[in-house]
Amino acid sequence: MRMLLIHSDYLEYEVKDKALKNPEPIKSEDKKGRLDEVLAVFISVEKADETNPEEVVEKALTEIKDVAGQIKVSRVFVYPFAHLSSELAKPDVALEVLRKIEENLKEEGFEVKRAPFGYYKAFKLSCKGHPLAELSRTIVPTGEVKAEEVPEALKREEELVSYWYILTPEGELIEVDKFDFTGHENLRKFANYEISKSRIADREPPHVRIMLDHELVDYEPGSDPGNLRYYPKGRLIKGLLEQYVTEKVVEYGAMEVETPIMYDFEHPALEKYLNRFPARQYVVKSGDKKFFLRFAACFGQFLIKKDATISYRHLPLRMYELTRYSFRREKSGELSGLRRLRAFTMPDMHTVAKDLKQAMDEFKKQYKLSMEVLRGVGLTPDDYEVAIRFTEDFWNENRDFVVELARIIGKPVLIEMWKQRFFYFILKFEFNFVDNLDKAAALSTVQIDVENAERFGITYYDEEGRERYPLILHCSPSGAIERVMYAVLEKQAKLQAKGVKPMFPLWLSPIQVRVIPVSDEVLDYALYVAGKLEGAKIRVDVDDTGDRLNKKIRKAEKEWIPYVIVVGRNEKEQNTITVRRRSDGKQVEMQLEDLIREIRSQTEGFPYKPRPLPLLLSKRPKFRG
Repeated sequence: MRMLLIHSDYLEYEVKDKALKNPEPIKSEDKKGRLDEVLAVFISVEKADETNPEEVVEKALTEIKDVAGQIKVSRVFVYPFAHLSSELAKPDVALEVLRKIEENLKEEGFEVKRAPFGYYKAFKLSCKGHPLAELSRTIVPTGEVKAEEVPEALKREEELVSYWYILTPEGELIEVDKFDFTGHENLRKFANYEISKSRIADREPPHVRIMLDHELVDYEPGSDPGNLRYYPKGRLIKGLLEQYVTEKVVEYGAMEVETPIMYDFEHPALEKYLNRFPARQYVVKSGDKKFFLRFAACFGQFLIKKDATISYRHLPLRMYELTRYSFRREKSGELSGLRRLRAFTMPDMHTVAKDLKQAMDEFKKQYKLSMEVLRGVGLTPDDYEVAIRFTEDFWNENRDFVVELARIIGKPVLIEMWKQRFFYFILKFEFNFVDNLDKAAALSTVQIDVENAERFGITYYDEEGRERYPLILHCSPSGAIERVMYAVLEKQAKLQAKGVKPMFPLWLSPIQVRVIPVSDEVLDYALYVAGKLEGAKIRVDVDDTGDRLNKKIRKAEKEWIPYVIVVGRNEKEQNTITVRRRSDGKQVEMQLEDLIREIRSQTEGFPYKPRPLPLLLSKRPKFRG
């Protein structure tokens, strides 16, 4: 069963038509309904619930009563909603479950209304908008056997009780519902998203239209959903990001390695770790053996470290891999453009630290490294929100350290605290981008792992020659490369909505300069200019099509080209160029060398790749439409 629970000012519905051949019989007065100050419970009864409907009803009632108690409501609106699942129960089972939920709630003293089952209905709802106003729950009957392998951590994650706070840079820890979010609207959206745990994408985020219109990335109908195809410009951006993050991590001191993409389900250490990591796996069979596709670089790097001889002198020891690809079988309803995928590229660094002091020192350095990496792709702390997660004991013992993290970022952060440790880590942070649909996605993250050294047999020799288990830090300084692309595009969509011209960071722009000749008689000069720019390692192309000048300029604008050079007879005779800058909208006449210096000043220190498409626009294929 899937439930979406929304604390509402009101919910009202009106029956429009039959959705089933034999819907639930209803009276004329039941064709409309409304309740005010209500907990709206949208429910999909699933096929798995058929194995034990009574247990599902009981568990659903517990969840509904728990939420109703927290938000202090006495009215519940039970609303059949098939769109929360693609694995629906038989109609007769679903209706019986809904009726029993309704009846039991009434017996518990609630005022209850249930919308009719088996009809298309129009509804209006006004959500309260506080952190507990939107919550999702999944009910799984005991003994259910699913086709996919679901780790224990994923099942229990939904049962985990979290305590949510806002921590200010001044060190004040405030319960989320008591914090004044004035001036921190993005943080409010992020807190609501995290607490509700609803990951389903009900609309197309703006970055999807951008990635398609710009011929960067596209869906691949010949593959599993969440596996994408990259056109030349998209591959260039992705490749530059991969190179940039890798260079940053190697510069930080990590050793780059490469490990397999599939592992044995029966390996004892791997099997235990799978049940501690909340992710669904792809399963591959080879003969009579079963393998899983990796969802991170942990497995390969841990096995390398297990076989290595490590001294305290080597610590902290950093190892890195850019995984192309990592795999997670995300639910189909959660897949959304570049935001959430099933195959993704993850920069993954693991650091061996001798003790908690060294681990926390590394944690803070990697926190700052992550800020630096995101700044390079055009994302500042104003563009993302911070979540820090730990146990109550860790907070009590290391309060000053956690406050220092909020002070470094310079703004309030979201805290998730647990009474007891369930995951393999004791401390974790993420930088989260909140998009145009108010959905959040984690970018950078670091965790301090206290379990896996012993699980995998990873040891080091201390000053006295004794073998000891270290701590391990998991770090992705950017998050998945695809998700960085998503954040860059979503940020530009936000700016575009505010009337600001969208553009890529100059070093990431697939084409940095377009040369437009006003006529064929100056095409030779346009090619000369392009040759000089290309020689200076600047990505340039030439619009040699037969379009009118204004159309060529509009086309360059539509493609977010940072610099447009228009050359005519005048420029050819005087050996100059006329440049339109996208960043400030100005048109200036200058020498070619001055433009080269200007571009180099903005791209220095970043990776370079050559132009991904033919020089002449007339020679290019169209990949979409």
